[in-house]
Amino acid sequence: MIALPHLFLTFLKDARHFQILFLSSFLCYGLLELQWGQYSAHYFWTISSALAFSLVNHFVNAPKQQWKSNLISALGICLLLHSNNPLLSVLAVGLAIYSKQLFKYKGRHIFNPANFGIIVVIFLSGEAWISPGQWGNSLILVVFFSVAALMVLLKVGRLDISIYFLLSLALLEGAYKMLYLGWEGDVLLHYLSNGSLLLFTFFMITDPKTAPQAPKARLIWALLLALGVFIVARTTYLATAPMWVLFWLSPLSILFRKYFPAIEFSWQKSISSTNQIIKL
Repeated sequence: MIALPHLFLTFLKDARHFQILFLSSFLCYGLLELQWGQYSAHYFWTISSALAFSLVNHFVNAPKQQWKSNLISALGICLLLHSNNPLLSVLAVGLAIYSKQLFKYKGRHIFNPANFGIIVVIFLSGEAWISPGQWGNSLILVVFFSVAALMVLLKVGRLDISIYFLLSLALLEGAYKMLYLGWEGDVLLHYLSNGSLLLFTFFMITDPKTAPQAPKARLIWALLLALGVFIVARTTYLATAPMWVLFWLSPLSILFRKYFPAIEFSWQKSISSTNQIIKL
């Protein structure tokens, strides 16, 4: 039995390393392939502020590994939030990070940090927005998202949420677009292959620290999200409906924890369990 090189083994132990790697890859794809260069200042200040907040928190006895979660939130904000004012990016990161301390139930934060920061900044400023169309609908992007998501979600055990949500939304949208409106199936595929929706599906609603822990609760959570997204999109025509619905439904995590008790997810447990299986 030969152990993997120490550095590579350390990387494999923590699913957050995979999340950082893939979200960074998506950002590089946007910069190199989708011409996002005009938002470079936004990305710089978003990531820099996340690391700065992490450094400050380090001196007030925050968890040592918190910088990883903060960086993941910052990358999510980079990929979804746009503004002509870099200070709004810093504000979004601050709200994302400190929402974990301000809104908690039994020691667990209620809101997805990146989602909270994005929605609050959009609502309060009126100068920030989400642009679903920035991703396009490339088949290569869909495959890239899917493979990356599979690796991360198998690591944290939340793949079922993505599957339930995407299938439920596909059924609802398919019935509406194809059966009710009589449109072709290509319209549905175009909708489901949007990069923002895929990012939301695989990397936001599956956050192991805020998503329900019990399998039944995860099913209910995914179905409620899909139904909420469908209703809001059909009644308000908001292209960003998924982000708003997640924000509004996040407090349900309190009820899920109360009525569907389960062992809470722990990054440390996830890390230690990997030691038992990663060998050559």
